Amino acid sequence: MNTASESATAQSRWLDDHEQRVWRSYLHATTLLEDHLDRQLQRDAGMPHIYYGLLVGLAEAPGRRLRMTELAMKSKITRSRLSHAVARLEKNGWVRREDCPSDKRGQFAVLTDEGAEVLRRTAPGHVTAVRQALFERLSPEQQQALGEIMQIVAEGLQPNEAGADLPWLR
Repeated sequence: MNTASESATAQSRWLDDHEQRVWRSYLHATTLLEDHLDRQLQRDAGMPHIYYGLLVGLAEAPGRRLRMTELAMKSKITRSRLSHAVARLEKNGWVRREDCPSDKRGQFAVLTDEGAEVLRRTAPGHVTAVRQALFERLSPEQQQALGEIMQIVAEGLQPNEAGADLPWLR
């Protein structure tokens, strides 16, 4: 009799050679792109890419503030990872936390003027890094196709059912 692991392996539809090449190219490119953006942001602003994304999320929010749970959802990260990141951003003076008056357990993350200034100074270099690493390497048609493909993948991975296992709910 097969064990559950052997049964699952026997039922798996392995990637063919073409799919394997596509998958590994995707992993290679996304790893290198994330590293490239992290290095640029560390060099220019002393922060990793994830922190930059948090600052952008707050800058785009009304009043430059979001509930911590909403910021975790927007950033697609766990609440504990967000809490750690916000603590570091607070230490730098770029973000502050405020209690939520309508929910004793809730808190807001608020982008400070100093955080907005760091973002203003850092954004041009970051946009240049993104443009050089991605958009300048692709034709307009490839850019369109990549956008459509990533939208399809994102929609397929974004569960809508209650109780879904999502990072910001952990």
